[in-house]
Order: sequence, then structure tokens, then C-alpha cells
Amino acid sequence: MKQQIHFLCAAAILLLSACSKNSSQTWEDVKTAGRYMQKGVDAIWGKDYESRMLTSDEEFLGPYDDDFIPLRDSDLKQFAASDTALPQPRGIPGQRGFPSLDEFYLPPDDLRSIFQALHFETDSHVLHDRAEIAALTKLAAHLKKNPNLYLVIEGHTDQRASASYNMALGMRRANYVRSFLVKNGVDLNRIYTVSRGKEQPIANGNSPEDWKLNRRSEFKIYEK
Repeated sequence: MKQQIHFLCAAAILLLSACSKNSSQTWEDVKTAGRYMQKGVDAIWGKDYESRMLTSDEEFLGPYDDDFIPLRDSDLKQFAASDTALPQPRGIPGQRGFPSLDEFYLPPDDLRSIFQALHFETDSHVLHDRAEIAALTKLAAHLKKNPNLYLVIEGHTDQRASASYNMALGMRRANYVRSFLVKNGVDLNRIYTVSRGKEQPIANGNSPEDWKLNRRSEFKIYEK
């Protein structure tokens, strides 16, 4: 038992003394302390084998995941702000000078790159892909430069799940896009949202690629 206590005391002393040394020496002391702490713990449980000296930072910290890119605080705030519910436009489509939904049309070919469809992950209504977010930011800039342009955002889903679930999910997707545009300076009274649910797929297959194409938001426009 005394030997076990000695091991733990020695480890604690090494850790405390490491604070007063340079970073290189500190790391060496931490590794050494780690060996003796492990040996002391093993001794408590009756194990008697030689602990292994760590040879690199990677062994101590674990492997890095190259596919993981942490979001900045500004990114997280932007996503949170864009997902906030906003009031619907004051004007009702088709009344008091506002265009009816039937008057909205697909953007002409020369504007398709600006009004490109946006795609979502399964069961998600938030955009995470940086290219999609960049495209939506570009769309906001175009709408601000063209104040007579009105927009309908259609939310679509793939064909899985119930009709009622997909109708609600499609609306959340459309409202997310609308909120993003408004937070980036577009007048909320020029943007309408509708959900098409799973009723208007552009791919009729049952593969993951088909489902991905159908999980989208699309745009129609009207210019006064």
C-alpha cells in the first residue's frame, strides 16, 4: 500500500513542478507523470506490467478528423438568426396591388444561376453546405438591388414519410430560406412561402441520389 501511495505522490509532484518549466520540458514531465500515475493505478488493481512511454502529441490527444471543420461563432449566430420565425408579408397575394401566386413564374435562363435550387439533408430545414449558403447570400444581394422584384419560395421534400409530415417540413425549409434573406437585408413583405411537400418531385426513383434532388427549395419571381 505504501508503494502505491508513493507512486501517486510522485506523479502529483511532477505535475506541479511542470508549471514552472518551459513548454517542451513541461510536455516531457506530463508524459512521465502519466506513466507513473498509470502504474500506480494499475498497482492498486493488482496489475504488474510496464507502462508504455508516449512518443508523440497525437498519441496523447488522439487522431485528428480531417473531415471535421468547426464552425465559427459568427456562423452559428447566423444559422440561429436565420432560423427565427418572422411575420408573413402584410399584403395578401392577389389583393390590393399585390401579385397573386399564379402570376409568379420561373426565373429566366439568364437569372437561373442566381435563383438556383437549394438542397437539404434528410429531415433538416437548415442549410449547412458553404456553397449553398454563399448562393443564398448572393440571392439576397440581387433582391436588394431590385426592389420591385417579389419572390415565392417553395419548400419540397423527398417522397418518404407521411404527406402531413412532409408538408410541414417543406414549409420549414421555405421559411428558413425566407428568414435568411430577411436577415440579410431583404424586405420581408416581398417574400412569400409555400410548401409543396412531396407532391412535386423532380426525380421519381427511390435511390439516395433521387431523394437528395427532391429535398429542395425552389424560387418563382414576379417583377412590378
